[in-house]
Amino acid sequence: MAERDDFDTFVASRSTALLRIAFLLTHDRGLAEDLVQTALAKAWFAWGRIEGNPETYVRRILVNTYSSWWRRKWNGEQATDQLPESPPGRPSAAAARHAAAGQIDDRTDLWQALAHLPKRQRAVVVLRFYEDLSEIETAEVMQCSVGTVKSQASRALAKLRLDPALHHDERTTRAGEAR
Repeated sequence: MAERDDFDTFVASRSTALLRIAFLLTHDRGLAEDLVQTALAKAWFAWGRIEGNPETYVRRILVNTYSSWWRRKWNGEQATDQLPESPPGRPSAAAARHAAAGQIDDRTDLWQALAHLPKRQRAVVVLRFYEDLSEIETAEVMQCSVGTVKSQASRALAKLRLDPALHHDERTTRAGEAR
């Protein structure tokens, strides 16, 4: 019974952080919630055997599950050319986007750039720079060598430097030249 209480305490105290990691990996709240639930279910069965910090073990499950998760061709959504009507008194999503169109949000651009990275590189960036894990801790979570973490981080940062979503100055300069 003590193991169950420990697990419940862990879930209550760390589920928000785990959800943040999962969201950074998947870029989809629903998938992130599914990923955390799957990881916690797997951790529950191994809870009595976990030695050391259980969060490291659960992070490893998150990353491994994310990396090997099924690849669905269809996710239940269907494209349509008509947006649904918004409830009275609430602006539509399109109207809200148009109202904020003049504002550039660097975080959104970074999210888009992260979405372009391969899964392994995205996992390294999330663990190293969002979760602030050391190279050694990241290697433990990903079950790879420190050298792999370094090379994946280097490649990811190189791709991010070249990502057009992150080049505001060039877009502004080009727009000014076109006039």
